[in-house]
Amino acid sequence: MLPDYLSKELKLKHLNNFLLISGPCVVESKSIVFKTCETLKKLTDKLKISFIFKSSYIKANRTSSGSFRTIGIDKSLSILADVKKEFNVPILTDIHSETEVGIASEVADVLQIPAFLSRQTDLLEAAGESGKIVNIKKGQFLAPGDMKYQAEKVAATGNRRIFLTERGTTFGYNNLVVDMRGLVIMKKFGYPVIFDATHSVQMPSIDKGVSGGNPEFIMPLARAAAAAGVDGFFIEAHPNPKKALSDASSMMKLDNMEDLLRQLLLINRTLKTISDKTN
Repeated sequence: MLPDYLSKELKLKHLNNFLLISGPCVVESKSIVFKTCETLKKLTDKLKISFIFKSSYIKANRTSSGSFRTIGIDKSLSILADVKKEFNVPILTDIHSETEVGIASEVADVLQIPAFLSRQTDLLEAAGESGKIVNIKKGQFLAPGDMKYQAEKVAATGNRRIFLTERGTTFGYNNLVVDMRGLVIMKKFGYPVIFDATHSVQMPSIDKGVSGGNPEFIMPLARAAAAAGVDGFFIEAHPNPKKALSDASSMMKLDNMEDLLRQLLLINRTLKTISDKTN
């Protein structure tokens, strides 16, 4: 069961199922963002899944200086505000510095700490002091147990509305691997654990300054995480990933989301049945 504050603060329903955080990697245009959100909102309403829309208004961590970053901060935030109003959904977006906390908080309901910044104490504290829900993505360089200390930095501000998100661990050069034990370890800290099924299949910096990926592994890894008992899924989705301006090699095609979510729901409900029978 997801925490009650999601119902009280974000007006989310269906907390007996998992949480879905989904949307295009970055705000590319109003049309793409609106199409993606509309499709996901209809789908999650039909399947009775709690839904938070995700898109970054700017990408700070780029492999190459020539990689796409934003269509403009003000324009991107305005589009996210329009999405929130039009579809009545909570918004998650990344922050990269303490000064961004106030800017993003005007629109976002959940502030996300990118994986590469997961140990930045000042950033974590500033996010906690905002009073917003804080999603900390586990650094590719961190052991699952180390996330306890990152969560404590936020909790020390009096804000215990925290998510912990797994997104793979560096495995040699240009590769990530997911250790499913980490999901169980992080659950012990008392916060909802989210599995990032799309960043976990990335191959960082492998293609001439651009990260590649293996999207064929999104579904099997997500199913494994569901069986491990995660509380939610972070799945970046796009109408046409191959033409996306960021993470083109690792996003989920929007048309394939329903099949994946139905599989995850089935696993989720099977786990609950097993739990009820053994308790």
